[in-house]
Amino acid sequence: MRTAQQILADAAVIAVVGASRDPRKPAHTVPAQMQRYGWRIIPVNPTLDGELFGERVYPSLAAIPHPVDLVDVFRRPADAVEVVREAVEIGAPAVWLQLGIVSPEARRIAEEGGIDYVEDACLIIERAAAGLTRLG
Repeated sequence: MRTAQQILADAAVIAVVGASRDPRKPAHTVPAQMQRYGWRIIPVNPTLDGELFGERVYPSLAAIPHPVDLVDVFRRPADAVEVVREAVEIGAPAVWLQLGIVSPEARRIAEEGGIDYVEDACLIIERAAAGLTRLG
């Protein structure tokens, strides 16, 4: 299993489940900052239409028409279980539950599906700690 920082270093396309238009919410500020550092952010939220972060918003992971390298989850732990199942189904190599989100069942599903799993960690904190960027 790769470390959190290895997962980020290897990823170029991040699907953000629970992405928000509200700039006061971490589900907006975290993906926006990752995008500023060069990652392609694909927003996933069934309650949003149109675009967010300059990308089309998809209602589910299965609706994304291209591969993603990482599924970042901004949902309650109970909802994370289904998101991880869907990440395994689409062949995502890794799933990441944001700070404060912990789910033993989601971890089990990821491990059984053979994908890397991170929980209770923040993308931007790990990115900064490793000094990672995808820019030039």
